[in-house]
Amino acid sequence: MKAESIPGEVHVNALPPGGELVYIREFIDRSRADRIFSTLLREPFWRSRTINMFGRKVMQPRKIAFQGDSGVSYAYSGDVHHAEPWHEALVALRTEIEREAGCEFNCALLNLYRDGRDSMGWHSDDEAELGSCPTIASISLGAVRRFVLRSKEDKTTKLEIRPAHGSLMIMRGDTQHHWQHALPRTALDVQPRINLTFRRIVRPPNRAVRRTP
Repeated sequence: MKAESIPGEVHVNALPPGGELVYIREFIDRSRADRIFSTLLREPFWRSRTINMFGRKVMQPRKIAFQGDSGVSYAYSGDVHHAEPWHEALVALRTEIEREAGCEFNCALLNLYRDGRDSMGWHSDDEAELGSCPTIASISLGAVRRFVLRSKEDKTTKLEIRPAHGSLMIMRGDTQHHWQHALPRTALDVQPRINLTFRRIVRPPNRAVRRTP
């Protein structure tokens, strides 16, 4: 099946069986989104990390930061990450997103895509510490990039979104059990993009972590 595109300002899309994606195009007004983006882009907390892929270590094709409540840890990409304190720009945003999503979040994984060469491979946010049916809320800032979901059962069934600057996307229900998502590389000359993914850790991570692209 050819990938579909989500139009409009607010859209709720069923991801069978039992998953759901909510997309709100203008969750943050442009001036505020500009301020948050420029502030975070200048911060020194961004890190380049190596990840385990097929038994070897490679450089992750993006920069990351992990922030959250005191004592929160998250295991992915072959390592356990310990949360740094919340940036002040994320504190109020977190409350607003919790109100919209109808659940509480205790951490956020921040991704910085510097240009079109930076990317995120196919994966699901299905680590055990996120619980059985996690809700993942994602704020997009900066350049517009392709965000693609595909069914695990039928990889030709895809959904493509181009999240706008200041938009909010919420994945919930059984989405992580039955769907993968990715942010592909592009040959286009694109400016930086920041993605803030709010999530809730419900149990301590296991050191025996698996590979994530």
